[in-house]
Amino acid sequence: MTGKEWIRGSRSYSVPNETRTRARLLIVDDESAQMRALCDTLSVEGYITRGFTSAQEALAAVRPGEFDLLLTDLMMPEMDGIALINAVRRIDEALGAIVMTGHGTIDTAVQAMQRGALDYILKPFKLNVILPVISRALDVQRLRCENAELQERERRRSEELAAAYQDLESFSYSISHDLRAPLRTIDSFAQMLKEDFADRLGEEGNRLIGVIRTGSQKMDQLIVGLLEFSRTGRQPLDVDRIDMTALADAAATEVQSLYTGPSPVIEIAELPDISGDATVMRQVWCNLIGNALKYSAKRPQPRIRISGRVDNREAIYQVDDNGAGFDMRYADKLFGVFQRLHRTEEFSGTGVGLAIVQRIIARHGGRIWAQGTPDAGACFQFALPLTAVPS
Repeated sequence: MTGKEWIRGSRSYSVPNETRTRARLLIVDDESAQMRALCDTLSVEGYITRGFTSAQEALAAVRPGEFDLLLTDLMMPEMDGIALINAVRRIDEALGAIVMTGHGTIDTAVQAMQRGALDYILKPFKLNVILPVISRALDVQRLRCENAELQERERRRSEELAAAYQDLESFSYSISHDLRAPLRTIDSFAQMLKEDFADRLGEEGNRLIGVIRTGSQKMDQLIVGLLEFSRTGRQPLDVDRIDMTALADAAATEVQSLYTGPSPVIEIAELPDISGDATVMRQVWCNLIGNALKYSAKRPQPRIRISGRVDNREAIYQVDDNGAGFDMRYADKLFGVFQRLHRTEEFSGTGVGLAIVQRIIARHGGRIWAQGTPDAGACFQFALPLTAVPS
């Protein structure tokens, strides 16, 4: 058999250029004529080839990332194809392999595939058989490399995220202890100054001390709100089935115990149950009901109605009030941190509560929105999947 006779069949078969152009092939066959003919033919087809008749010499030439695909004869005297593939993988674990074999050793070729080879080619070769096999193997190899790269990128991002969380924890600790301590000192000394020297300070001096104390207390509240907002996104969720009717009722009782305005009417309809973290979901209800009470406190009788329904595999909850309402032109600011639609002089608060509510609901795979009219009440609604997928 001459170097040109072992490849038979039409040379008209075509493989897309983007699949095969300049791919680097390592070809190992102990029959010199077949190795040279395969190298020459595949070079004409656009591949970069390098051939060896010795498995040991081929192994010595392997460097990580130097070749895209190994084509090796299965039966060779000094080292068979399976042993060569294993040895090559110890140098470049990403290198794909195809084994070349005769009809009598197909079972061994299948064993080679079970141990990591991508495919096999039967001798005598035909070009229109070889090219698609190589093309498929290169596609699989490319996908494997891309998947490995994505996994490595994901690993690095996970490490970076863990480091960022650690930095955030340290930053939160610093804010909680190092920043709040001087504020408490300012407030305490201002209080002592007022108590001990009120008669010397006069009316204006006492007013200025009141401004100092109010400002320091307000800043402390903002810091506490910011820390709480930060923790909301970091703490893992403890998911279980939630009786939302009972949870909303308990939250309403808790909020009312701290409420000092006119006696309210709070109606709670039967609410659909969901899966979620009851602790943080109680915080949602406390914030929404508390807001409704706060902004309805100037009515002779605040009225709040809580209802729910199931629609398109979502549980949708609604909190209506007859309070101050808001202008829908500014609705996009409702759920931002420190965003307020009313002056502090009118209604107290830090502007963090609704941002926390939105984050909790988002972590449960849900969404929240609101509608309002100035001086005509507001309606807050949030939707949660019946089976939550917490993040």
